[in-house]
Amino acid sequence: MVSRQAALTKVFGDPQKRAVKRLQKRVDGVNALSDKYQAMSKTQLRKQTAVLRERLSKKGTNLDDILPDAFAVVREMASRVIGERHYDVQLMGGMVLHDGNVAELKTGEGKTLMSTLAAYLNALEGKGVHIVTVNDYLAQRDAGWMGQVFDALDITTGVIINEASFVFDKDYDNEAHTDPRMRKLRPATRKEAYQTDITYGTNNEFGFDYLRDNMANEARLLVQRELNFAIVDEVDSILIDEARTPLIISAPAAENPDSYYQFARIASKLVPSDYVLDEKRRSVALTDEGVEKVEKMLGIKNLYTPDYVRSVYHIDQALRAQTLFKRDKDYVVTNGGEVIIVDEHTGRLKQGNRYNEGLHQAIEAKEGVPVLQESMTLATISFQNYFRLYHKLSGMTGTAYTEAEEFQQIYELDVVVVPPNKPLVRVDHPDLIFKTEKGKLKAVADAIKEYHKAGRPVLVGSGSISKNELIADWLDKEGIKYELLNAKNNEREAAIIEKAGEKGAITLATNIAGRGTDIKLGKGVRELGGLVVIGSERHESRRIDNQLRGRGGRQGDPGDSQFYVSTEDDLMRIFQGERIAALMERLGVDEETPIQNRAVSKTLEAAQKRVEGYNFDIRKQVVQYDNVINRHRKVVYTMRRKILDGDTIKPEIERLLTNKVVDLTQLPIKNNPRFVEEFTAVLPVDEQQLETIGGIKKDKQRREQALELARALYQAKEQELGEEAMRGVEREVYLQVLDTLWMQHLENMQHLRQGIQWRSVGQRDPLVEYRSESQKLFDSLQATLTEEVLRAVMHVHRTDAVVTQSSDDEYDTELTKLAEHAVERGVDEITGGELQRDKDFRDAKVKKGSAASDAARRKNATRKKRKSQRQNKRKSRS
Repeated sequence: MVSRQAALTKVFGDPQKRAVKRLQKRVDGVNALSDKYQAMSKTQLRKQTAVLRERLSKKGTNLDDILPDAFAVVREMASRVIGERHYDVQLMGGMVLHDGNVAELKTGEGKTLMSTLAAYLNALEGKGVHIVTVNDYLAQRDAGWMGQVFDALDITTGVIINEASFVFDKDYDNEAHTDPRMRKLRPATRKEAYQTDITYGTNNEFGFDYLRDNMANEARLLVQRELNFAIVDEVDSILIDEARTPLIISAPAAENPDSYYQFARIASKLVPSDYVLDEKRRSVALTDEGVEKVEKMLGIKNLYTPDYVRSVYHIDQALRAQTLFKRDKDYVVTNGGEVIIVDEHTGRLKQGNRYNEGLHQAIEAKEGVPVLQESMTLATISFQNYFRLYHKLSGMTGTAYTEAEEFQQIYELDVVVVPPNKPLVRVDHPDLIFKTEKGKLKAVADAIKEYHKAGRPVLVGSGSISKNELIADWLDKEGIKYELLNAKNNEREAAIIEKAGEKGAITLATNIAGRGTDIKLGKGVRELGGLVVIGSERHESRRIDNQLRGRGGRQGDPGDSQFYVSTEDDLMRIFQGERIAALMERLGVDEETPIQNRAVSKTLEAAQKRVEGYNFDIRKQVVQYDNVINRHRKVVYTMRRKILDGDTIKPEIERLLTNKVVDLTQLPIKNNPRFVEEFTAVLPVDEQQLETIGGIKKDKQRREQALELARALYQAKEQELGEEAMRGVEREVYLQVLDTLWMQHLENMQHLRQGIQWRSVGQRDPLVEYRSESQKLFDSLQATLTEEVLRAVMHVHRTDAVVTQSSDDEYDTELTKLAEHAVERGVDEITGGELQRDKDFRDAKVKKGSAASDAARRKNATRKKRKSQRQNKRKSRS
């Protein structure tokens, strides 16, 4: 039966072939200019940047018009400076990037060089280009390497990494650096690195700098420019695999660590019949027997009462830590007693990342290491919403087409498969399937031994550190030497990978070797058949498997790839592994004998597709929920930026004043006995005047007179303080209140998100409920902001309004002070938790540190006391 996609292709043609055909016409235009620029001297080529910028400045000229010349100039300069000339397929890829799409280019085809084309062209606008890499090493390597080309073209280059930043400087030389490509990177401030034409860095650093900028208390502390154009390397890893990991800047919050140790001990005493485990969804829940056992150990009668909500939270996380998260697979424990997450996709240690909702603390307690404090969120954003802030976004990778639907739905990016420069000759063998893990590992060790005897280099990929080390144990028994590459020793990654293609080399790696690494064949290896890539198990994502395969057969090199699978592997065990094991048992297959069965291989592939589909649904849900808070974030951050950029805040205060007065005068005093009390709580208005205004029956007249009175009070306050001091007070108060409320709002939104899934029990859509409830929270934030800001501004005295313009902490708020001690982290788990009602937000007391606010409260209390005394006098007279 013909598939739907095949039928559409038959009628309309292959869209990928059409795209390549269009690109080839544009490539021909670039090639036609080759002779022109080859004839120029290096100095003349350098001057072309100024020429192109001049052309771009003319009315009606855009980047597409100068693309052929820009690409031809970069290609010629790269050939002269670093000895690398762009192939036609790289020109195609550069065009795909410039068009704001994803270019799929096979391993070894030169994505780093390809990116220089679109980066240079877009840098001519002077708005900045960000090139995003997967780790600090690649960011520095690429900035130093390609920086030579950009510098020769009079284009500046910067790089930001964790706790450091650099700019490319041809006159600087750091001889201490082992990699010559990085020696010209001169240390610089973060702001300098961002002010360059092209800035390299990791997704984490770009995202955290964005959040830090929106916590700054002065404009001079802002480092990023407008988010103009981003080229994301390994785009599927960053925009898809890490999409479930929101960026969070947090500060410590008080929590007694003893609770975590107590519940870790309880969880360790539970047996499988005490809980229901779902490994597919990574969830676990107590059975009735388990609940009774926990209640007995805690010495309580009913675990599920309001008094023990926190205990339910603790036992849930302790149980997850005990049953779902495994040491040396999901995390490692350092000699210093620190629990560090292992990235399931890359195998790298995720330094600074912590599981949220107390899960990380539960794991620490389980392992018996010090439990770090839980934290309070100061700022957060998901990768999906951060990268959608860019005016134009593009990406490149060796494996993207399997995720084309997600790129289009979430990021509105089309995937274009760029043809290889040379045809692929690597042989990908069918999977070898074993009955047991032991039999599989022995077969892997035997295969390595045979290939090693033949002199062929072997790269073995594993899904976890523990699996990696098991294979190492087998080789140790055989006395075979190897290099071990995993998250525990990734600092030697470059040196190990550099020699992985040498004759007889054996490299055991986790998924760490699948990204940004280029294994070049040593002398005589091509003749022996090239690199052998062995996968010790199937990953739950086909892309990760394809990345591993792609380490071999680069640029038309020969090579082989082979995956070894057992029915005890996680993917097989969760998806029909028992059925396949039973089949092998009936066929009399022993544990050391593999089978190559197409039906089993298809079952595996179907399982991978199911997991990919499930993960896609989760990521789609993440972005749907984050879109809600993203709207709130845009409002808050936009207002904050306006204040920091020096925009006058007076119109905003006047808007708040108008809204509050309109709200207060909706009902006359007859229908609202608290009219005077509510009004004077915010504005210092004479009570007799208010009673007169409140007695007006006509709504419009009552509102207009109240507005007239409020505006007169505002003008009087401005005259009392002086215009400059008034603006200073308004800015200080507004930032103080906004930052405090925003922190509280983030916490409330997190609680709401944790508990909203329970709404589905009542046949209500949790997402619809979340949108509705979150809007109530944000409305409450805005109402509280209005009231607190007006109260503080309108009650401040001249003696409280001394604004020292030279002071560095002029607009310090609780948020900016906490930010000094904040930590950055990614969060790998975002679901679960307890229900939090709206009133928690409304009952929250806004903490304020300004003298103006304290003075306002004192005056307000005095006024209420006098009012009470007057009322008592009236009663005594009567």
